[in-house]
Amino acid sequence: WLAIAKKFEPLLLLPIGFGGLLSNIPEAGMALTALESLLAHHDAGQLAVIAAKLNCAPDVHAIKEALALALPSVQGQMENLAVDMGYTPGVLALFYKVAIGSGVAPLVIFMGVGAMTDFGPLLANPRTLLLGAAAQFGIFATVLGALTLNYFGLISFTLPQAAAIGIIGGADGPTAIYLSGKLAPELLGAIAVAAYSYMALVPLIQPPIMKALTTETERKIRMVQLRTVSKREKILFPVVLLMLVALLLPDAAPLLGMFCFGNLMRESGVVERLSDTVQNGLINIVTIFLGLSVGAKLVADKFLQPQTLGILLLGVIAFGIGTAAGVLMAKLMNLCSKNKINPLIGSAGVSAVPMAARVSNKVGLESDPQNFLLMHAMGPNVAGVIGSAIAAGVMLKYVLAM
Repeated sequence: WLAIAKKFEPLLLLPIGFGGLLSNIPEAGMALTALESLLAHHDAGQLAVIAAKLNCAPDVHAIKEALALALPSVQGQMENLAVDMGYTPGVLALFYKVAIGSGVAPLVIFMGVGAMTDFGPLLANPRTLLLGAAAQFGIFATVLGALTLNYFGLISFTLPQAAAIGIIGGADGPTAIYLSGKLAPELLGAIAVAAYSYMALVPLIQPPIMKALTTETERKIRMVQLRTVSKREKILFPVVLLMLVALLLPDAAPLLGMFCFGNLMRESGVVERLSDTVQNGLINIVTIFLGLSVGAKLVADKFLQPQTLGILLLGVIAFGIGTAAGVLMAKLMNLCSKNKINPLIGSAGVSAVPMAARVSNKVGLESDPQNFLLMHAMGPNVAGVIGSAIAAGVMLKYVLAM
């Protein structure tokens, strides 16, 4: 409904929605793994075999609790045992295992996003990198918000779940899916739906915050013309960026590596066919399977939980905080700079590309019809993509280590 009637990110929400429909067909088991199919079948003899391996009572509830506490290797053994007993995983469960369980699909999409990205506005005005960094504050503020809800007993969230929810604030769907697949696969469906829904709602969420934090005079600030960026700079930037980030934060290397590789294909100019395929055919195919895979996590008894409401609430708060942080950082930079930055472009630091940049331009034109901010706003917008990937790397490194 959101995809068709409201045109909210239809390229992903349509396959997600249809995947959710398929996963909730009674008795079809399209989203069930072989082990989940075994548990749903309630065969006493088979349950006893699984329970004996897990050293627990031979009932479904006890087996599920034991599996939740078991090591991934033990879970894999139980899955193989279920296959040996004649059960097969559903088609959506297979899609999920290949596309998201392995982490491949979000990485391929990030490669496509890199091939569609122009770093020119960022290189022409490197200061805007700070705006992209500031907008990631929404991610970490939301992690604290989720842990606060847990502390007061309102909604139960673990630290990995809180970290996965926080990444919604980066306004980057592939990163949100990648991180939640690693940290909190049980919340993947709700996080993906929230991330893409709020990305589509950027034109509604951001303008009131932008106008509340800026004066009419600030919104009319005209920025100096961007310099021309050389081809050599554009080719070197993704290589240097990857080397620096990968050395300091190896956990961010998969996401940023694919992003930089896609961009290098675009800027090098020597692999036009590959660049064109990544930007169009490949990213479209992977998007279909990614959407259906996310839909596998929208089974009603798992999705319709109090946690889902908490995720939707925290998601919109994350967007709001990220937008506000970017605008306030621009105002702070203006205090110690001769070349003023229009604070409206700070809101483009959330990495909804290019929607957030268009919103900055639109709000700027409302105050001054001759003030075109689109190319200036693309700088922090692209920086936001880099920032969200780095934030995901930070989450993976420190949360998984705990």
